[in-house]
Amino acid sequence: MLIEVKVPPLSESVAEATLLSWHKKQGEYVQRDENLIDIETDKVVLELPAPEAGVLTKIMKKDGDTVVSNEVIATIDTDAKPPADKTVAAANTQASAEAEAPVKAEAVTDASLVAQAGGSAQAAAKAQASQSQGSEAVAMPAAKKLLQERGLKAEEVPGTGRGGRITKADVLGFTGRPAGQPPQPTPRPAAPEPAPVSVETVLAGRPEQRVPMSRLRARIAERLVQSQQTAAILTTFNEVNMQAVMDLRNRYKEKFEKEHGVRLGFMSFFVKASVYALKKFPVVNASIDGNDIVYHGYYDIGIAVASPRGLVVPIIRNADQLSLAEIEKTIADFSRRAQEGKLSIEELTGGTFSISNGGVFGSMLSTPIINPPQSAILGVHATKDRPVVENGQIVIRPMNYLALSYDHRLIDGREAVLTLVAIKEALEDPARLLLDV
Repeated sequence: MLIEVKVPPLSESVAEATLLSWHKKQGEYVQRDENLIDIETDKVVLELPAPEAGVLTKIMKKDGDTVVSNEVIATIDTDAKPPADKTVAAANTQASAEAEAPVKAEAVTDASLVAQAGGSAQAAAKAQASQSQGSEAVAMPAAKKLLQERGLKAEEVPGTGRGGRITKADVLGFTGRPAGQPPQPTPRPAAPEPAPVSVETVLAGRPEQRVPMSRLRARIAERLVQSQQTAAILTTFNEVNMQAVMDLRNRYKEKFEKEHGVRLGFMSFFVKASVYALKKFPVVNASIDGNDIVYHGYYDIGIAVASPRGLVVPIIRNADQLSLAEIEKTIADFSRRAQEGKLSIEELTGGTFSISNGGVFGSMLSTPIINPPQSAILGVHATKDRPVVENGQIVIRPMNYLALSYDHRLIDGREAVLTLVAIKEALEDPARLLLDV
């Protein structure tokens, strides 16, 4: 019985996907639920398991092809038995060897041409050197002295002696220039025109690798350019003293981890502080839709997470209703599944505000780019001990520079600056997060 292998249903926001790499070859036996191929959408990479056990009789779409929801990409014969030999594997090996043979032959041919060209160049250089030595003018001793007195060069006077040697008579009879006149500079031969240099020649033998841009990376590039071209992005900065948060964390981190099974980090404080500020200035949590402003009555915070395929921004839904422990658990789960490529499309869709933490990589300061259709994003950086002035005294404090990029079409400078000040105040006095004051 032949059954069809189809692309799984994609979300409404994803029109198409790309086939990354088949894990099975045509003619191979596959087990039920064994991963056949990885499928990449704009946001995630999906695994397509075999619906039934059998022989993969036909592959209709190859690696790199674009597909849509429910498109048939292969067929499986469930009545076929596992092959008893490795005929298919051997055939594939032979085909690979035959495919590589022409490439090797071309490489040998190119090497031969280079060797021949090098040999010809050496022969030409030797011939030229020999010709130069043979044509050098030779003057007799008396002629040499006379040449020096008259300021002449041997090559200027035609020689009539044996073998073209220059005699004294030749010098005395030479009337090309009056005696005592300074010698004229010998004209230099015109420099040969430089041979045209091609880029291929310059880069020959230097390693390069060209790979197609992944669908996720292409989507990231598209959205970032879209954000720069459609929004009036402006960034405001402020600094925050992280001492209060660090003291609170150091005081309770062991009890926190024992109680909740997750480490107490800094990101949960940044999320809570952001929600605290967004409640005070709702326009920063809003977005533009055509000529309308959409004010969101919820707080879905996107957290930028690095993955092997690029940056992804999963969404913490209803962050205002979550505790610090629940936020930490959600972030830890996002980070783990981002590395495994297991985030779902729904988890990467939406969001009203984003936080990007470049500090984990050592960033000191940056201007983050807004994730459309959102109107603002908070950039968090590395916390470092720095000298600051408190009560007229210079003291050392753990300082973090914050950056808030916002869409100036919707958010005025006043709201942006006050939002960042509210985040700063909440972090420097975490009790505000509990008392909501």
